[in-house]
Amino acid sequence: MEETRTFSDFDIHPDVVAALAEHGITHPFPIQAMTLPVALGGHDIIGQAKTGTGKTLGFGLPILGRVVAPGDAGFNDLERPGAPQALAVAPTRELASQVAQDLMRAGARRGIRILTVYGGRAYEPQVEALKNGVEIVVGTPGRLIDLAEKGHLTLAHTRTVVLDEADEMLDLGFLPDVEKILAMTPAGRQTMLFSATMPGAVVALARSYMTQPTHIRAIDEGDDKHTIAAVEHFVYRAHAMDKVEMVARILQSQGRGLSIIFARTKRTAAKVADDLSERGFAAAAIHGDLGQGAREQALRAFRAGKVDVLVATDVAARGIDVEAVTHVINFQCPEDEKTYLHRTGRTGRAGATGVAVTFVDWDDLHRWTLINKALDLGIPEPQETYSSSPHLFADLDIPEGTKGTLPRSARTRAGLGAERVEDIEGPAGRNKSGAGRGGSRGGGSRGGGPKRGGTDRGGPDRRGSDRAGSDRGSSVPRDGSSQGQGQDTAQRSSRAARTSTVERTGSSQDGGGQRRRRRRSKGDQSAGSAS
Repeated sequence: MEETRTFSDFDIHPDVVAALAEHGITHPFPIQAMTLPVALGGHDIIGQAKTGTGKTLGFGLPILGRVVAPGDAGFNDLERPGAPQALAVAPTRELASQVAQDLMRAGARRGIRILTVYGGRAYEPQVEALKNGVEIVVGTPGRLIDLAEKGHLTLAHTRTVVLDEADEMLDLGFLPDVEKILAMTPAGRQTMLFSATMPGAVVALARSYMTQPTHIRAIDEGDDKHTIAAVEHFVYRAHAMDKVEMVARILQSQGRGLSIIFARTKRTAAKVADDLSERGFAAAAIHGDLGQGAREQALRAFRAGKVDVLVATDVAARGIDVEAVTHVINFQCPEDEKTYLHRTGRTGRAGATGVAVTFVDWDDLHRWTLINKALDLGIPEPQETYSSSPHLFADLDIPEGTKGTLPRSARTRAGLGAERVEDIEGPAGRNKSGAGRGGSRGGGSRGGGPKRGGTDRGGPDRRGSDRAGSDRGSSVPRDGSSQGQGQDTAQRSSRAARTSTVERTGSSQDGGGQRRRRRRSKGDQSAGSAS
């Protein structure tokens, strides 16, 4: 059922309503319409809704309404003016940044100071902002605890605490940190917990730190599926050597907008981005081995449309919230159904439609069987598919005759190089080797190469089907006429270099032999004199 009420029908500050209207946001989504009356009343909330349904404004608008801004009457009467009045905790840097941006957009007219804190950024600007005073802090658990333990951040005056994507914080092992943060806040605070799923540990956390919470589930009646109905799902059994070729054709499908490709490891993410850039696509990578400046550069370029293909690891899945994403491609089969939901939830957001494509290797069929059964997707046996398969073209509306290289006439994106890298890490971050690098080649942009292998969470790659070097698609010549000449020149240069090396080696060996003969001769003379 479509929501007929507008934000002005709720008890929301007029300046906040006006700021949302400036961006064309007037009607709440179901999770927002259900959450706002309870949250505005100051009650604790457990909000459960599918990924991509608008949970941020569900807790953000009540926060913006309760905060006393510097220009409001009564600000100077606060126990400690400038101390944080609200706190939002997110599991990833990208999600924290996205939440802060949404709050800044909605609270722009109120003059509310909002600070984002997370690792990878220099301490000094964050410490300076806290010293000058802020009303809302959004951050990740690690940096929040660091600032609090060093005395820069005080949470004693926090009246509202939000735990966003609590199930993801559980998966990343942050629940002990979350409990430590909650212990720093007043007992009479309002606590709102939002999560796509409700595992036992999250429920236990809610029981321990919340007071008679209201459980809100924004799920349509009759919708017994876990996935967003607006997303169309395609699953193919693919060969590792042919995956990049398949992706290159999918990225040329009719009506494709911004696209996200998910890989399981940092090495694969960087390699896929490089391969697509070689083929003329405006692609960028985001993974844990990149410096924070390079990661934010890639996200800004993606949101601005300077690159239209973002290759990411799962660590970024919860933080990428871009309305125009039309396609999500799982380059490797997700680990489980939760990861599948988080990945595919990047498309079909806020009432839009989307396409989710998943590649399943032969040794991942058992894993896909469990995912399909858990989510009831109705695709128990993925069809064997290659880059030349007619059903691939038909399913995804790929024009007939499409090849694995983007035509030069279609290379209209500015690329990653058109987006500057901010110096946000301070002197320590600048000294990190490999951090923040990223060039541009062809029609696209390269994702920075990894410094080491492994997954984004620091462990080794547990899978073997997509090892480095195994996913390289068949190369497509850029210019057939000049390629042969270039190869001949390279071969002649290589032969000349080898000949020069042999000559130098031979000369060195001859000289060494002469020196050894002279030493033996001198030794014989000495021996003769002694005798």
